[in-house]
Amino acid sequence: MSNYHIAELNVAKLKAPLDSPELKDFVDNLDRINALAESSEGFAWRLKDEGNDATSIRPLGDDVIINLSTWRDVASLKRFVYQSAHTPIMKRRREWFTRMADAYMVMWWVKAGHQPTAAEAVAKLEYLRQHGPSPEAFTFGDAFAAPDAAQPGERFSFKDACPA
Repeated sequence: MSNYHIAELNVAKLKAPLDSPELKDFVDNLDRINALAESSEGFAWRLKDEGNDATSIRPLGDDVIINLSTWRDVASLKRFVYQSAHTPIMKRRREWFTRMADAYMVMWWVKAGHQPTAAEAVAKLEYLRQHGPSPEAFTFGDAFAAPDAAQPGERFSFKDACPA
């Protein structure tokens, strides 16, 4: 078992304010999807504000929301993202969020138990945007093994198509 967990940040630029009718279905599903994540195998932690989500934490501007979590491994995170009730919600993201030209998701390894800050996560996203995938910051398409793996930093990939 690794001494590292995978940290994940994804960001989304809102098409309208969270309290608008346009985002009602998204907001109405937040608690359900967050509870699903927390009960998923391999889940470790997620960033929360006083509303039990992270929608009020806006390090990238008033119109950009973030989701930040840690997982036991990349495979556990992948199962939640692509093989759970999260997937149908993710498929609807174009209803609520504008398309982003830059990377909007990043993963990196943290010591097990570490709870990354929003600032740390944004720095990893910016690193990915500037330098591309590396052991420092990566994506499902270009992932890297944990620092304590048999082959630390070895590249691997989940090349399957995103269902959204």
